[in-house]
Amino acid sequence: MTTSIPLIGVTGSTGQLGGRVAARLAALGQPQRLLVRNLARAPQLPGVEIVQASYEDETAMRAGLSGVQTLFLVSGYGPTRLEQHYSAIDAAVAAGVERIVYTSFLAAPQATFTHAREHYLTEQHIRATGRRYTFLRPSFYLDRAPLWFSSEGVVQGPAGNGTISWVSR
Repeated sequence: MTTSIPLIGVTGSTGQLGGRVAARLAALGQPQRLLVRNLARAPQLPGVEIVQASYEDETAMRAGLSGVQTLFLVSGYGPTRLEQHYSAIDAAVAAGVERIVYTSFLAAPQATFTHAREHYLTEQHIRATGRRYTFLRPSFYLDRAPLWFSSEGVVQGPAGNGTISWVSR
């Protein structure tokens, strides 16, 4: 008797969080397909399939996600982040992906921070697809903390009254 282990698609594997997820899945022997913008930067992990696709290239994303049951979607970046997210989500739906695991942001529905609002809009787009989903809502990553402080020690970011709950990747 054979059993089929569902294929997981992983984005962001050339970065900090997606790279850790891909490495952990590989260590567990989980079949996965890494979708990367640059093939030369893709991590070389055992039993991993690598395809070139970027969020804004819906055709390449759809092809790369063919046969994937669950997509680990690391949030994009830059001024076209929301468009990137929508394109990747639409490609996942067109490819038949059943679940989208999305790295959102802490308090996305209530936050006033611009990027948090973009995450919430992305969550809404995922909900509207009718697919199963999981939203991971971390806060700011601890390793990035030094970048949020001026040389005078002033927090230069969306810290409200100065309280931030840093998290480890």
